[in-house]
Amino acid sequence: MTTKSLRAMLACAVFLAVPTVALSNDLLEEAKDYFEPIPSVVPSVKNNAVTGDKIELGKMLFFDPRLSSSALISCNTCHNLGMGGDDNLETSIGHGWQKGPRNAPTVLNAVFNIAQFWDGRAEDLKAQAKGPVQAGVEMASTPARVEATLKSMPAYEVAFAKAFPGEDSPISFDNMAKAIEAFEATLITPYSRFDQFLEGNTKVMNEEEQAGLQLFIDTGCASCHAGVNLGGEGYYPFGVVEKPGADVLPAGDKGRFAVTQTADEEYVFRAGPLRNIELTAPYFHSGKVWDLEQAVAIMGTSQLGEDLSDDEIKKITAFLKTLTGEQPRVSYPILPVETSETPKPELMVVK
Repeated sequence: MTTKSLRAMLACAVFLAVPTVALSNDLLEEAKDYFEPIPSVVPSVKNNAVTGDKIELGKMLFFDPRLSSSALISCNTCHNLGMGGDDNLETSIGHGWQKGPRNAPTVLNAVFNIAQFWDGRAEDLKAQAKGPVQAGVEMASTPARVEATLKSMPAYEVAFAKAFPGEDSPISFDNMAKAIEAFEATLITPYSRFDQFLEGNTKVMNEEEQAGLQLFIDTGCASCHAGVNLGGEGYYPFGVVEKPGADVLPAGDKGRFAVTQTADEEYVFRAGPLRNIELTAPYFHSGKVWDLEQAVAIMGTSQLGEDLSDDEIKKITAFLKTLTGEQPRVSYPILPVETSETPKPELMVVK
C-alpha cells in the first residue's frame, strides 16, 4: 500500500468518525438536561450530621438481627448489600415467615430519593428505619424492646455515647434510626459507565447503549425517571395509558391512596429509581416481573402507550445496564456481646 493510499484511508476514517462523535456530544448535552451523576462523596443528610462514629454505629445496627423480636431478622435480611441492596424476592419474608405486601426497594442510593417506600410514607431514611422494626410482618419489635436490647450491652452504650456526644440518654429509638440513616447515606454507587458518560467520556457507552439512552429520552421514560437516581423523585399512576393486569398490578394495593386517602392517588406510586436495576430483579412493587426486558415492555405499554419493538426494548435495556455503579464495600461488623439483661428472642409462630 502506497503512502498516498494510506493517507486517503485515514482521512476517510476521520471523516466517517466525525458524525458519530458529534451525535455522542449532542446526546451528552441532552442527557445533562435530565440526569446527574452520582457524587463520589457521601451526601449530607438533613438534621443528621453524618460522622464516622455514627456511621460505624449505624453499620452495626444495620446488621444486628437483635433489633427484631426473633433475633433473626436484620435490615440486611431484606436489603442485602451483597445482592444490590434488596433480597431478590417477590416480597420479603418477615416475622413468622409472613410474606410482606410489596417488593423490597434497594437501599443503595436511597438517600437520593424524595421519600422512602413505594408509597412515600416515610419522609426520609430516619423515618424509614423505624417502620420495618415495628411492623408485625417484618421485625415485629417495639421501641421499648429495642432500647432495652441496646442498653443491655455495654459496647452499644459506648458506641452510642461516641456517636451522640453530650446527650443525657444517647441510646434511644430515634438515635437508632439516625445512626442507621447515617450508614445508609454511605451506600452510594458512583462511577457507573453512565456517570462517566455524563462527565464527558462518550466512548464509555457503545452505539447500542447510546441509542437506548436516546430512546429512553425520546419515548418519555425520562419524564418520570430523571435526576441523580433516575427516579425516586415523584409519584405517578401505574398505568397512565393502560393499567397492567392483576398479575402485575394487584387490585388490592392502591399505592399512595393508603397514605393520603385521596381518590386521585389510587394506584399512584413513587417512580422506582433505576440505578443498579439489572441487580434488583424482580421488578415493580408487586415483584411479579423477573425479566428486565419484559419490565421495559410493560412500562412502554402502560405508561407511554408505546408498543416498543424488540429492537427498541433491547437498546433501552442495554442502556439501563450502564446504570450499574461501583458497589459499596462493607466489612461485616463485630457486634456487641449479649448479657443476662438482653431480652430473649421471641418464638416465631408460622402465621
